[in-house]
Amino acid sequence: MEFEFPWPMSQGEWLAWSSAVVTVLFGLILMFLPRISLRILRLQPFETKPEAVAEARSTMSGFYLGLGLCCILLAQPLLYMALGFSWILTAFGRMISMLSDHGNKPYNWIWLLVALVLGALPLTFTFGLVP
Repeated sequence: MEFEFPWPMSQGEWLAWSSAVVTVLFGLILMFLPRISLRILRLQPFETKPEAVAEARSTMSGFYLGLGLCCILLAQPLLYMALGFSWILTAFGRMISMLSDHGNKPYNWIWLLVALVLGALPLTFTFGLVP
């Protein structure tokens, strides 16, 4: 059995693949630079609670890396759909927080737009909006 890297062939695949690459990059940053990542996310672990850093390395980075790498290595439309819906639901959660937690700040608006774009890229390919 041979394994070939599924390189994107169409414009839509490139959009979906780009979202997966950014997702993997976020996962790598969370995995190998958890303290800096938490600072960027405006989270601060207590020095007496190293579990917070472990959470960034494991749970947070694991989902980003797992789903992103599956999308890149397998290039299946349903995986790209899962990636897109994951980012859209991330944006939805941020919107709920902005409305109910008094989080209507520029930081949240920027990350809301990032999540919406990263969700829209694979979904436009999956739903055939971009060939």
